[in-house]
Amino acid sequence: MPHTVLLAEDDRAIRNALERALTLEGYRVTAVADGVEALAQAHRSRPDILVLDVMMPGLDGLQVCRVLRAEGDRTPVLMLTALVETADRIAGLDAGADDYVVKPFDVEEVFARLRALLRRAAPVAPVPEPVEEPEPDTSGRFLTAAGLRMDPQARRAWRGRRELELTRTEFELLELLIRHAGIVLDHSTIYDRIWGYDFGPGSKNLAVYVGYLRRKLDEPGAPQLIHTVRGVGYVLREG
Repeated sequence: MPHTVLLAEDDRAIRNALERALTLEGYRVTAVADGVEALAQAHRSRPDILVLDVMMPGLDGLQVCRVLRAEGDRTPVLMLTALVETADRIAGLDAGADDYVVKPFDVEEVFARLRALLRRAAPVAPVPEPVEEPEPDTSGRFLTAAGLRMDPQARRAWRGRRELELTRTEFELLELLIRHAGIVLDHSTIYDRIWGYDFGPGSKNLAVYVGYLRRKLDEPGAPQLIHTVRGVGYVLREG
C-alpha cells in the first residue's frame, strides 16, 4: 500500500507542484490550503506523514503540530519553512515537528526526508506513569553512560532521578550517543544513523537537534554531557 501524505500549503503553485511530485513518487496525497483544513483532515483520516507549511492563514503549521501532539498524535511531521534562523527551527521542534525543509527546496530533498521519517516511524507503546526513580535493571536492557540511564524498549531516559521528556528524534540521537559514549561520532555517521541520509556540510539540522537535546540534559552546576569536537562531530562524556 502506498504511504499517505497530508500536505498543507497555502501557496497554490507550491502545493500543486509538490502534490504532483509526491503522487508521481508513489505517495497517496491529500492536499489542503490551510491549517484548519489540515487539522480537520487529520482527524477524519490519519495519514502516514504530514507535510506542513509553517506560515499559513488561520492555523499555521506550528499550531497544527502542537494540537496534534497535545492530542497524543505522534504521526511524523515535516515542516516547510522560509524561516532559516536557528530560533525558528527550535520553535518547530518545540511544537513537536520531526524535521524541516527550508524554502526554496529541491524536491529530492523532500523525498529523502520523507523516506527517513517513514523508516523511523513505528507504533509507540503507552508510556508508564512517572515513578520516583528508574526501576532496577534486572534484565540487562538498560543503557548507562555519563550519569544517564535509558530503557530503549520503553523509550524512557533519565539523568540521575530526573526523567527526560524527549521527542522521537531526540531519543534516537541520545541513544546513539550513549551506545558510543566516549567515542567521537562524525556528522556523516550521525546523519546516516538517525536520518538515513547525509544532508551535506551546509545543513544545520544536526546542530539544532544537539542544541535542543543539550537544553533538556544540562543541569545547573552539573557538567555538560554532549561535547562538540570542532570540524568532526559530537561525543557523549561526563566532564
